[in-house]
Amino acid sequence: MATSKTPASKGLDNLFHDTLKDIYFAEKKILATLPKMAKAAQDEALKSAFEKHRVQTEEHVARLEEVFKVIDKKPVGKTCAAIMGITEEGAEIMEDYKGSASLDAGLLAAAQAVEHYEISRYGTLKTWAQELGLADAVDLLDRTLTEEKETDAALTVLAESAVNVAAEAA
Repeated sequence: MATSKTPASKGLDNLFHDTLKDIYFAEKKILATLPKMAKAAQDEALKSAFEKHRVQTEEHVARLEEVFKVIDKKPVGKTCAAIMGITEEGAEIMEDYKGSASLDAGLLAAAQAVEHYEISRYGTLKTWAQELGLADAVDLLDRTLTEEKETDAALTVLAESAVNVAAEAA
């Protein structure tokens, strides 16, 4: 959606809003992708991790909708090329490694790529919200950022303790 502002007149508030639309789209895309990843996963702990993250992602979407309210904007997404690429890679892994001992390692790597993208976006949005004096948004974004970091750490433990080990053993 184009605006009437010239690039020189666009401020941090515009960038914040555009980035918010980007992560909103990304979270919705992730929400649609996680059930497919859970179904494809062979390891029960990995399936469970994907299912848990789906529930968390629903909360993240709701929090983003609250952030949109804070800035008095309608919650809408803007196609996020980064998340489209990451989820495409995940779909390729599901197709190319179906039935393989390496499938779960690939799924986990794709999931961590998603987490790292989300951590980057939420960290940036939180910082910008601080700069813009949006205290309520800072709190909402910080809660999600913390959960994304926890999910990434849990996936790392799962990779190192089981999934990568099983892929290597096969």
